[in-house]
Amino acid sequence: MQALLQGSLLDVAEDVTVGPLEGVRRTVLSRGAWVDLLPGWVSGSEVLLERLLADVPWYAERRQMYERVVDVPRLLCHYGENAPLPHPALTAAKQALDAHYADELGEPFRTAGLCLYRDGRDSVAWHGDTFGRGATHDTMVAILSVGSARTLALRPRGGGESLRFPLGHGDLVVMGGSCQRTWEHAIPKTAKAVGPRVSVQFRPRGVR
Repeated sequence: MQALLQGSLLDVAEDVTVGPLEGVRRTVLSRGAWVDLLPGWVSGSEVLLERLLADVPWYAERRQMYERVVDVPRLLCHYGENAPLPHPALTAAKQALDAHYADELGEPFRTAGLCLYRDGRDSVAWHGDTFGRGATHDTMVAILSVGSARTLALRPRGGGESLRFPLGHGDLVVMGGSCQRTWEHAIPKTAKAVGPRVSVQFRPRGVR
């Protein structure tokens, strides 16, 4: 099935190219969790970043934090099932992920959540995607990063040594197995001068 997709992946639009997934490398974590990593999966990612910054209807959220309401330190946009994605490269990426992980996941990726980290002050705290099936069942979340590199940190729930992956420039990371319920992940703030980064999270149905 993957071979049938290759023609559509080679030149999706505006010199943005989604590559093959054969080179993905897996790191086995504890308690049934794992992480796949493929640096530079999407080439021409700066072009893709420019289009996403311009075309995505980004919005801000405010959330209750203890006794006050605070701004979520990043901008968001969510594309539900059957919603057209904002760039052909994201459609091609989803098709490639569906084909590559079909046997292991047993279902396609259905939704795409986009986060815009505008600079080093934007972040996301330690969490797992445990709204829905991720709280009780093994699943996958595939993340495509475009723009400036930011650190994705992972640590076991309950404490333990953390792992750090610098992601950007078309890199792919896939968190699978029990990762969402037995590990946590975060994008920490940084004092370094960094440009914008867009994270595209592909998820199966019922996982948030």
